[in-house]
Amino acid sequence: MIDYISGSLLPVLIVVILIISQSIKMVNEYERVVIFRLGRLSGVKGPGIFFIIPIIDKAIKIDLRVVAIDVPKQAVITRDNVTVAVDAVVYYKVVEPGAAITQVENYMFATSTLSQTTLRDVLGQMELDELLSERESINKEIQELLDAYTDPWGIKVTGVTIRDVALPDTMKRAIAKQAEAEREKRARIILAEGEFQAAERMKDAANSYEGLPAAIKLRELQTLAEIAREKNLIVVTQTQTPEIGNIAALSQAISGKKEG
Repeated sequence: MIDYISGSLLPVLIVVILIISQSIKMVNEYERVVIFRLGRLSGVKGPGIFFIIPIIDKAIKIDLRVVAIDVPKQAVITRDNVTVAVDAVVYYKVVEPGAAITQVENYMFATSTLSQTTLRDVLGQMELDELLSERESINKEIQELLDAYTDPWGIKVTGVTIRDVALPDTMKRAIAKQAEAEREKRARIILAEGEFQAAERMKDAANSYEGLPAAIKLRELQTLAEIAREKNLIVVTQTQTPEIGNIAALSQAISGKKEG
C-alpha cells in the first residue's frame, strides 16, 4: 500500500518541482525583467530573485547597461555640395524597460536606424568647413535630437561621437593648397611687420643724426673703416674743406679708442 501511494505521488512531486523551478527567476544588478500576465503588462522585476506564474506569465529580460552602436559610413552631401563619408558611434541605455518593450518592436534596431538617418539629416544642413571644425557642437546636436526621438521608447542617448570624415581626393588636395596659402599669407604678414618696425627704427635714427652732424660723420667713418677691411678696394668719398678738421679729430678719437 505504501509503495502504491509513493508511486502515485512521485509524478505529482516531479510536476511540483518543475513548476517551482520555472517560477523562481533571478537577474543581475544591471538587468530587469518585464512581466506580461495573460498578455497584459504586469510590471518590472529585479534585480535579485523573484517569482512568476509558469505558463501564465511571460518574462522578457532587458539589459540596462550602456550600449554602443557603431553607425556605418553614411554618404552625406553637405550644404555646399561636397560628398563625404561619415561614420559615428552612438551610446544609449534603457531607462524604462516597460516602454522599451511596449512602445517599439525592436528598440535596438530602431535606435540604430534612427541614428543613421539623423546623422545624414544634420550633416546635410552644414557646410564642409563647419563639419570639419565644429565636431563637438555637431555631436551635441545629434545627441539632443536622438534623445528627443527615443524618449517615448524609454531610451536615453548618453553620447554621440563622429569618428571619421572621409573626403574625396580632389577635396583633400584643395584643402592642402588652402592651408599652404594660409601659411604663406602669415609669413608675408610677419615679414611686412618686420620691415615696418625696421623702417620705424631707421626713421628714429635719422631724426637723431639730423641734429648732430659730428655723429653722422663718425658713423660715416666707421662705415668706411668696415669697407676698408676688404683688400683691393678703393673707396672714393666727397669731403668738404671746412669739415676736414672735424673729420681729423673724429679719426684721431677712433684711433685712440682702438689703441686704448
